[in-house]
Amino acid sequence: KELLPLINKPAIHHVVDEALASAVSSLVFITSRGKSALEDYFDSAPELEALLKESGKQDLLASINRLMKHGHFTFIRQPEPHGLGHAVLMAQQAIGKEHFAVMLPDDLIVSETPALSQLIRVARQERASVIAVQEVPREMVPHYGVIGIRKTITPNLFHVGSLVEKPSPKDAPSNLAIVGRYVLSQKIFASLEEISTYTPGELQLTDGIAHMLHNNERVFAYKVHGRRHDLGNPIGWVNAVIHTALEDPTFGPHVIRL
Repeated sequence: KELLPLINKPAIHHVVDEALASAVSSLVFITSRGKSALEDYFDSAPELEALLKESGKQDLLASINRLMKHGHFTFIRQPEPHGLGHAVLMAQQAIGKEHFAVMLPDDLIVSETPALSQLIRVARQERASVIAVQEVPREMVPHYGVIGIRKTITPNLFHVGSLVEKPSPKDAPSNLAIVGRYVLSQKIFASLEEISTYTPGELQLTDGIAHMLHNNERVFAYKVHGRRHDLGNPIGWVNAVIHTALEDPTFGPHVIRL
């Protein structure tokens, strides 16, 4: 899914662009068997570069070269899919004791100020972990993790009191759904390690964040500005393709005439 094209660039390219635009240049990919194409995409490819140059696709070539020049890529394979929390825990040695971002490539967030930049600003301001949220219709909350609000700081910033994974509409503490961007303290690793000892099955990142809350670690939620596309389902991907095409100066006029 990460390599499905949105016009002339795959989804993962857009996500890495967002990271670089947010001054994040060290990127750790948690991959799995059968995803070696991801590593190949972020590696040198003289044949592709020559083809793009001969085809006159200088803008695309420049975009790829910019990723290679400014990004530092590490790939770690997750042997089995044991959940997002397990995937994050696998990156512990590569990350160390710094705050770090988690970006899910299923979520494409298009905004003037990158969504990750918005979170980084809040994390620095509050000196705490921050998760991205957006409002969703009540009937959609069973598809998301949802926050319970401890305190409203501003109309867009909330001190998180609880996290509920895929609640029913009547039990949801709010309609603020967690979307695929996080800035987390390295303390998340200790929480994930502790709950992994008694959590059967998949290890969820939301459970790790909830454990941090129970141990008096401050966590905030920020209502990110931007249009979000859920690339994890066909309709979301089609919508993303259409909007990407409309915003492209080359393709936009043609799409409008359809």
